[in-house]
Amino acid sequence: MTHKRVIIFSGGSLFPEFLDQIEKDDYIIGADKGALFLINNNVHPHISVGDFDSISEEEKLIVSSSSGEMMDCDAIDKNLTDTELAFEIALKQRPTHILLIGGTGTRLDHTLANIQMLNRALQHHTSLTILDKNNYISMTGSSLEVTNLGYTYVSLLPMTAEVTGITIEGFEYPLEDATLKLGQSLGISNRLTGEQGSVSIESGLLLVIQSKD
Repeated sequence: MTHKRVIIFSGGSLFPEFLDQIEKDDYIIGADKGALFLINNNVHPHISVGDFDSISEEEKLIVSSSSGEMMDCDAIDKNLTDTELAFEIALKQRPTHILLIGGTGTRLDHTLANIQMLNRALQHHTSLTILDKNNYISMTGSSLEVTNLGYTYVSLLPMTAEVTGITIEGFEYPLEDATLKLGQSLGISNRLTGEQGSVSIESGLLLVIQSKD
């Protein structure tokens, strides 16, 4: 059975209000501490994965007994982060969309690695978004509809050396056939003028970050 959407709860910053994102037919993956977060909030993941080095042995038993399936990996021998392991499992579901919650936090290295997974999702013809308390992060290599989700700003950041043909509509500061180069901040802190805007590009990869303070 394939699922239209997969939600990954990883071990970064997690808050109870994130549980409101879960819909009936979602396939739910708990990665390491994210699995325990789900179970402590009466949500049973379809699968829990990781080395579980951030929880106790007693908590690990709780995760094992409360998950549909558990993939326990050796912390030393594994080559992927817990979040990337969860991402690989998500791809096998052939979803139209993957939502990653708890993919950001105090570890900047993990956060950046998770943001780079947005590109890998595009390569597999699916979309990935990363949600935390202050940000909603997407990526496009072609076009993207931006819906007003209550965030203050929408920022555009190139993920390749150059992004060309950037045209945006429905924003306070429109762009038409613009080019952004890596390191430029021209696309920071724009705002939607209504409930929806559009972003399209001709080449490159563009991060679209909705954010608030």
